[in-house]
Amino acid sequence: MITRYERMIAGRYLLPGRNEGFIVLVASISLIAVALGVAALIAVMSVMNGFRAELFDRILGLNGHAVIQGYGGRLENWNALAADVRRLPGVTQATPLIEQPLFVSFGGRVEGALVRGMTVGDIVHTPVIASNVKRGTLAGLVPGSNTVAIGARLAEALGAQVGDTISLISPDGAVTPFGSVPRIVAYRVVAIIEVGIYDYDKAFVVMPMANAQTLLRLGDAVGMIEVVTTNPDTVDATLAPVKARVARVGQIATWRDTNASLFEALVVEKTVMFWVLSIIILVAVFNILSSLIMLVRAKTRDIAILRTMGASRGALMRVFMTVGTLIGAFGVLAGMALGFSLLAWREAIVEGVSKLTGQTLWDPSVRYLTDLPSQTDPAQVAGIVALTLLLSFLATLFPAWKAASTDPVTVLRYE
Repeated sequence: MITRYERMIAGRYLLPGRNEGFIVLVASISLIAVALGVAALIAVMSVMNGFRAELFDRILGLNGHAVIQGYGGRLENWNALAADVRRLPGVTQATPLIEQPLFVSFGGRVEGALVRGMTVGDIVHTPVIASNVKRGTLAGLVPGSNTVAIGARLAEALGAQVGDTISLISPDGAVTPFGSVPRIVAYRVVAIIEVGIYDYDKAFVVMPMANAQTLLRLGDAVGMIEVVTTNPDTVDATLAPVKARVARVGQIATWRDTNASLFEALVVEKTVMFWVLSIIILVAVFNILSSLIMLVRAKTRDIAILRTMGASRGALMRVFMTVGTLIGAFGVLAGMALGFSLLAWREAIVEGVSKLTGQTLWDPSVRYLTDLPSQTDPAQVAGIVALTLLLSFLATLFPAWKAASTDPVTVLRYE
């Protein structure tokens, strides 16, 4: 336990005298370096957490935790299978879907499209779709009315607005003596949605299930059944009871099967970024070590006097350990304030730097998400703080030991 006079001496050593300005400079650099390291770790880890969580929520919000796909893109007699899946413990939803890549044209422009057919009730009750309507309304999606909702980026690429009529082109058309003629069906745009994932916003065309069945000539069949469970990590075990039955008509693809490489890459990137940015803190800790060594050299005479006045070796060690740890602690506090400020103003910072440099720092076509996300993990922040304080403490041990090993007789012999 540090005593009152040890705290007083440590406080005086935190602000050395006028002739020791270089020591103050090195100590200040150490504090700034610790602050930058902590801020960088908090900001980057929070952005990585937010990126994974946002991507996970949006992708699984659109595709569920698993899909039961029919062979050949057709799932006949799907009602009984969907009912059995809904009765499984841990399953919250089993939604029929039709999903087919086609072409869409408007005003002489042609783009690739991902047509998705859902029941109107499922469309309205899918939060990722219903809560991201930018223009128009989903109320216009009526079976048999040839109406659709399209992604915001697709609307921009086509130059289409709510109320315009677009054409969907299906290669599965009528067969003539001259070959197969694609089917072209016109649909009126009643809503423009932006789910926040670039690949979907660039291609999404949502329509009522009956319209999709008519367009793709599926009759009463669907393409797949989307399954949502209470715990995505145990989806394989949850669907195990129907695996044998599904194998006769189709196959089960979980979110791990379809997005495994993406989420594994995010985990690897997050781990690598943590250790790379930790080097900043390590460099700052070495600065603390060097500043304490210089402080011990500058205070050798004072240390000798304290020893002759009765100060123990342990007391001197505690003094210098306190000085170094306080530098690290102040750096941690400054770093936390800076890190949380960067997170709060991240969008404005990215936009400002983009305007200043003329480069797009956050390109949705590359980053998948439209906005820069953030999700701070308190446990992770606590780990960063603990790691920084531990390294700062370890950096004080050698200078503190050197100070405690000072021989007052040798130092004061000629005083």
